Amino acid sequence: MNPEEHEVLKQVTLLGILKRQPDESLDEVRAMLVDTGMFTMKEAKQIFKELKAQKYLLDGQLTLKGLTAAKEAEAMFKQ
Repeated sequence: MNPEEHEVLKQVTLLGILKRQPDESLDEVRAMLVDTGMFTMKEAKQIFKELKAQKYLLDGQLTLKGLTAAKEAEAMFKQ
């Protein structure tokens, strides 16, 4: 996966987390994203791990940094 594809997948993942239902876990969001066929479970796990390491996610929730990035992704995809 090239860096541009990786960045798009990160944005899609952040957007998926932002739009999840209150009763959905991160594992359910990850499974839903994998079901779209955009990436494999291995790639999804890698992206979630990276988002946690970069402080976009903390304790299963988006941080302020993650929320800001997710809103930016949402605006970009609406264009």
